[in-house]
Amino acid sequence: MRLVLRLGIGAVVVLCLIGGWAWYTRQTGQNKTSFRTTPVKRGLIIATISATGTVEPEEVVDVGAQVAGQILSFGKDDRGKSVDYGSVVEAGSVLAKIDDSLYVSDVELAKAGLVQANASQVRAEADLVQMKAKLDEAQRDWERAQKLGPSEALAPTQYDSYKANDEIAKANVAVDQAAVEQAKASVAQAQATLNHANRNLGYCTIASPVKGVIIDRRVNIGQTVVSSLNAPSLFLIAKDLTRIQVWVSVNEADIGSIRPGMPVTFTVDAFAGRVFQGTVGKIRLNATMTQNVVTYTVEVNTDNPDGKLLPYLTANVQFQTGHREDVLLAPNATLRWEPRPEQIDPAFRQEAEATSGARRRTSQPAGSQEGASLHRGTLWVVQGRLVRPVRVQTGLTDGTQTEVQGADLAEGLQVVTGEQVLENAGSSTSEASPFTPQIGRARRPANAPAEGGTGGASGGPGGGR
Repeated sequence: MRLVLRLGIGAVVVLCLIGGWAWYTRQTGQNKTSFRTTPVKRGLIIATISATGTVEPEEVVDVGAQVAGQILSFGKDDRGKSVDYGSVVEAGSVLAKIDDSLYVSDVELAKAGLVQANASQVRAEADLVQMKAKLDEAQRDWERAQKLGPSEALAPTQYDSYKANDEIAKANVAVDQAAVEQAKASVAQAQATLNHANRNLGYCTIASPVKGVIIDRRVNIGQTVVSSLNAPSLFLIAKDLTRIQVWVSVNEADIGSIRPGMPVTFTVDAFAGRVFQGTVGKIRLNATMTQNVVTYTVEVNTDNPDGKLLPYLTANVQFQTGHREDVLLAPNATLRWEPRPEQIDPAFRQEAEATSGARRRTSQPAGSQEGASLHRGTLWVVQGRLVRPVRVQTGLTDGTQTEVQGADLAEGLQVVTGEQVLENAGSSTSEASPFTPQIGRARRPANAPAEGGTGGASGGPGGGR
């Protein structure tokens, strides 16, 4: 009885071992790794730097008020309507009028002061003539007294009186001459006061200094403007909206690749799908720092003949730092992928291990200017169940594809972008019972394609990224 029990237990153990070994063999045999590949293509590549900017008028004039007062009315634009947002105005067109009652009073007061100053000047000049006549009389009396001299005919006191009258007359003439000059200065001062009052009165009428389009009106009728050290801004006028600029904030890491005259493309959300063209005008040197990030403002000039671009739209800008035509291109994923040592063909394994460190340092594609130097990189090509390296030089990149050069490269060459695991690779083609437990594998829909392919065509550009 014991012998039978031992034999039964032994048989169960043997069956379990056989079943476990069979399950393990099935699993390890069915899950195989395949490489995703994509062909090297020939085409055009453009390297760009992305940034965000704001559409700005090329030249803007800020019209302010030089006097304080209440806005009484607005002027008329070229269509005869009151000036408002978007109104087209000519140079000298009236934009607004400020209450001028106080300034009219100042003008009248200044005119009265000028009249008074003129009268004072006339009186001073008349006094001068009178003093000159008295001086002439005193001089003749003094001359006769000098001829007679102190004698019995001319008492000494009388002699001294003639002499004193002559000196006094000379002094009075000098005083009246000074009074005339003072009166003339008062007239000039009164005239300047009148001119100042007239100028302030003129400032009550705000006129456009240039021809352009009003893009902002910052006051309403009845509002009081107060002029202080800074003139209040009333209107913002763009001189020419057919010429537009985009002010772009560029990170300090990218500013070295941007130069005046560089071609630029940009889009705005208001016109989805339309690409606008422009060129770099200037790079402003007054950098700004926000949260320890330094940015520079780059001015991009562009034409706006149809007026589609409106001021202050947000622009998504692409600076074209370089381009290549008719070059071989490989997805960036192919340059980033590295196989495991056991996946490399033994003939190339030692070389690949020796250069793997250098490849990590130099395989990053160059994405800068037209004359950027080439960098070394490695692509991998399937060779049987393993891969072999293809040494290349990388050039420009657009973030998705990279220019590659190499003696072993050719258009259409399939290069590895990644790996994929194929299940049920070794199973028979016979249909399994739907009631059989699916141990260690996922169910596959009935309409799914049969598995077990090489996977060479399943990867596209950028696969395995």
